[in-house]
Amino acid sequence: MFTATESVVWSDACCRVLHVTDATFAGFCRVVWGTHVAEFSDLDDAARTHVMRVVAGVEKGLRDLLAPDKVNLASLGNLVPHLHWHVIPRYRDDSHYPEPIWAAPQRVGVVRTLPRDFAARMKRALDRSLA
Repeated sequence: MFTATESVVWSDACCRVLHVTDATFAGFCRVVWGTHVAEFSDLDDAARTHVMRVVAGVEKGLRDLLAPDKVNLASLGNLVPHLHWHVIPRYRDDSHYPEPIWAAPQRVGVVRTLPRDFAARMKRALDRSLA
């Protein structure tokens, strides 16, 4: 569907936040749990709370930095059965809106450019929100 590379924006002993470099969906991030588990319910209460704080921190950072119309959160794992979340800023004029990014494009979308210091700003936002 789309070609992307990933880079680590933030990490701790439990999970990491990846920035998915993709021209179609600028700001797309993934939160990936560190140890192999397939389902959210495989985590204990403390781990579930922690990873959801990270997901919420990524969402808040994206909202503050990019001001999207909506942020999509998805935890699928059908192709990669390892616990992870997709955190995707969405805009009414993106190619797939209002459909999920994995659906057929609805139009030619506006291509957005991220600030050059996006990764550093996201790291600072996560450091603040997760301190």
